Amino acid sequence: MNPFLELTQLGKSYDSARGPAVIVQDFNLHVSEGEFVCIIGHSGCGKSTVLSIVMGLNEATEGGVILDRKEIAGPGLDRGVVFQSPALLPWLTARQNVLLAIDQVSQRLKPAARRELAEKYLALVGLENVADCYPSELSAGMRQRVGIARAFAVEPKVLLLDEPFSLLDVVTRMELQDELIRLWDRERKTVLMVTHDVDEALLLADRIVLMTNGPAATVGDIIAVPLARPRQRFAMVADPMYQRTRNELLWFLEKESRFAGAAEPTREKALTPYFGAMDLRGPVKISDEELFVIEKYTGFNRFRKKYRKQRPPMSAMECNGAPVESS
Repeated sequence: MNPFLELTQLGKSYDSARGPAVIVQDFNLHVSEGEFVCIIGHSGCGKSTVLSIVMGLNEATEGGVILDRKEIAGPGLDRGVVFQSPALLPWLTARQNVLLAIDQVSQRLKPAARRELAEKYLALVGLENVADCYPSELSAGMRQRVGIARAFAVEPKVLLLDEPFSLLDVVTRMELQDELIRLWDRERKTVLMVTHDVDEALLLADRIVLMTNGPAATVGDIIAVPLARPRQRFAMVADPMYQRTRNELLWFLEKESRFAGAAEPTREKALTPYFGAMDLRGPVKISDEELFVIEKYTGFNRFRKKYRKQRPPMSAMECNGAPVESS
């Protein structure tokens, strides 16, 4: 079977006073259409660097990426992206944030059909009752659901997820993992996801890519998850194959940790978000970095004048009368 997403001899280095600083070197990965692949490794090994190159936000020093027989040469709507922070325009409602992306890929559809598509994906992530709410009126989990709905709504060829649940509490994280599994099972999108969580990778992935520590990080091993789908997290834990595969993953991470001179292997804390978490409970604002991401993946720059005008947020009571969960 021909690979759908190909990362071939991918390398990334930066100039420094001591010469080139090699972050990633000779990274090779082939992903089949409809496959769910997770990348794990220790902090700073270059996982997010690899993903940002596939996103088109970072340029490879060596090698390249091919998606559906076309080389990636920058950001594009053929890739749906979900970051650690939701990257929502705070002066638009949940529905408007999703519509903003849909407008770029479904211009032949009538406005009513686009709205119906936005409402469909908001409903699929359980937000049909808060579609008219602004980000400041939604919890962190709800905002991330909007980001997931937006990524699926553009009907991309591949979904790229950069630790999308790492900033959430445990219960919300589990809920969104279940939502993602359900959506993926329904849509069967090709997914490449970066995570620090071994258990999350085992729950979600078909294959798990283990990265060596940097500098010059590369693929250390690729493990196929030997667990049948659909997977139920509590039933899965009792499966001997789950324990065996989990131990194999932890052994690799422990080996890499010892190689790096660390005292003992520990589960990493979440990386600092790509562009910093937005405090959507405070004044309506958006950073230049967040705006850059939104522009690249929604075409927002074409409609700056239309969407720049800020509207006062609705109160929670006015938001369709739906209760809003706390952050």
